[in-house]
Amino acid sequence: MESVLKKALAGEVIDFQAPEYEVVPKIANENSRILAELNGQYHTDATIVKLMSQITRQNVSVTNTIMPPFNTDFGAHTYLGKDIFINRNAMFVDLGGIYIGDQALIGPNVTLVSVNHMENPESRRNLKCAAVHIGKGAWLGANVTVLPGVTIGNHAIIGAGAIVTKDVPANMVAVGTPAKVIRKIKSE
Repeated sequence: MESVLKKALAGEVIDFQAPEYEVVPKIANENSRILAELNGQYHTDATIVKLMSQITRQNVSVTNTIMPPFNTDFGAHTYLGKDIFINRNAMFVDLGGIYIGDQALIGPNVTLVSVNHMENPESRRNLKCAAVHIGKGAWLGANVTVLPGVTIGNHAIIGAGAIVTKDVPANMVAVGTPAKVIRKIKSE
C-alpha cells in the first residue's frame, strides 16, 4: 500500500483504479476529520501546530504560524520548514509533495497543486504527480496558484493573483497569468 505514496513523491503516474490506491482516500478521509476540527472552532497557536502535525504526520515546528481555515486534499505529503507564515484559506493539493522552506510567507487564498490528471480521456482519472518547492524566505501574495512541478526560488516574490506555471529563480519578482519574472528584488 505504501508503494503508491512513494510513487506519488517520485513523480510517477498513479493508477486511480489500482488496489494500492486505496491508501490515498483512507488518509484523506482521516485528515478530513482533523481539518473539520482545525477549521471548525477557535484554537491556540499551539493547538493549531499540534493539529497540523497530525495532518502532515510529522512534527510541525512551533515557530510556524498557520491561520485557519486551512485545507488540503491529502495532507501527509506537506513538508514545512520553520518560521513559516500561512495565511487564511490556503489550499494544498499535496499528494505529489509540497515542500515549503524556512521563513516562507504564504498569502491568503494561495493554492499549491502537486497533482495533475492525464490528458487522454480513457486515463484522465489517473494522477500525474510533480512536487512543488517553495524556497526559503519566498513570499507568495494573495490568491497565487502554483502548479505541479514548479519551484519558487529562495526569497522570490510572487505577486498577488499570479498563476505560476514555470520555475521562478531565487531573488526575483514574478507577476501575472501565467507568471513572468519582471525584475530582481531591490535591496533596500
